[in-house]
Amino acid sequence: MSDHHPELSRRSFLAAGAAAASIAATPMRHASADEKSSSAIIEPPAGKRILLSCKLGMIAKKVDGKDLTLTERLKLAGQAGFDGVDFDEAGSFTAEQARNAVQESGVFVHNAINHAHWGQRLTSPKEEERNTGRKNIEHCLRVSHAAGGSGVLIVIGRGSDGTPEEIDERARQEIKKLIPLAASLGQMILFENVWNQMHYDHDKPPEQMPDRFISFVDSFNSQWVGMHYDIGNHWKYGQPREWLKAFGRRAVKLDVKGFSRAKNKFVDITSDEDDLPWGEVQKGLDEIGFTGWTTAEVGGGGLERLTLVRQQMQKAFGLA
Repeated sequence: MSDHHPELSRRSFLAAGAAAASIAATPMRHASADEKSSSAIIEPPAGKRILLSCKLGMIAKKVDGKDLTLTERLKLAGQAGFDGVDFDEAGSFTAEQARNAVQESGVFVHNAINHAHWGQRLTSPKEEERNTGRKNIEHCLRVSHAAGGSGVLIVIGRGSDGTPEEIDERARQEIKKLIPLAASLGQMILFENVWNQMHYDHDKPPEQMPDRFISFVDSFNSQWVGMHYDIGNHWKYGQPREWLKAFGRRAVKLDVKGFSRAKNKFVDITSDEDDLPWGEVQKGLDEIGFTGWTTAEVGGGGLERLTLVRQQMQKAFGLA
């Protein structure tokens, strides 16, 4: 046997020497318990076709006279049996605060919202307001990404800001500027159907269809744009099963509330006053193969109230 070792190339030798020097110069240390916790990967329950969440704004900020931290509020949602939370107070927190609260609580955040979109609208005739609205959404995209979520809900504007053509084009141009950031962070930009006099006839009878919502979504020709369909909001204007079938794959996430056509008001989900046809909703979801997040948007509170809302959602979707 030869007593010679194969020669290292000069590059390999230098690299090996540098690595050894680096290791020797670096003191050995172990991650603390806090560091292990902060690096944990938080995931929602696996294997569920329909995931249940509530808005962060529904979760009590004070219980028994004690102010709750963001982490404690997220934990409360988990204790109530929700699979996750929609972070609809994104304008009040940094991306780092959202991420830390998720990791400390162990409760998944799937989405982010900044309610300033009602005031700083993408449809505004004032460029300064549109710029502010776009920056607010950019912040939401970063918050959702940091927290582990997959999208942001936005109200795109208000019908009184101009003609249908004007407001659509203003919003479209601002959203197009957002799509590259959304794509780079793996976040979807999702439009909520609300009572803002856009893409439906506010003062006309029910049995309308969502054709104008669909046309607006499709005008982007982007996989990063879709609908966050609020079932209760437009039960007043159309049949949810038909709207779901029309939206198809565009319905990425759902907001959930009860509504009484008879009394023209929002009510608790599946309550005696709620005349929303939840059985038809279930059929519509089956027909489009919906899988994903559903979020309650009703009056909230502490553990008892949140648990009741979760149970009502289970009943609405036939999960109870």
